[in-house]
Amino acid sequence: MQALPKIGRFMYAIPMAVFGMMHFMNAEMMAGMVPIPGGVLWVYVTGIALIAATVAIITGKHAVLAAQLLGLMLLSFALTIHLPTLLGGDQAGMSMLLKDLSLSGAAFVLSGVLGAGSGSSA
Repeated sequence: MQALPKIGRFMYAIPMAVFGMMHFMNAEMMAGMVPIPGGVLWVYVTGIALIAATVAIITGKHAVLAAQLLGLMLLSFALTIHLPTLLGGDQAGMSMLLKDLSLSGAAFVLSGVLGAGSGSSA
């Protein structure tokens, strides 16, 4: 049972790396969803952030901070991209909204678990 938190870290972090790589592979398509000026630049920045969070969570270097920032980023996606899409009448936006809300919540829980496990930089 002691292995479960470590396995969970990997299971949570690896999809974030995949999402980060998808930001690079689909940057032009994703740029249209960015609610602020800069489009494709912000897609690349968020791709880098997702990959950096993965590395931090897996290695344990600044993992608490990385999980907290990841949670904030995913929450901001839910509120600024997916919620307006849903409110605009696109019901498919509901699944993206719920995905980012749940991943955000999981990142906040992970930051608490990592912080409780071995100090503030677990």
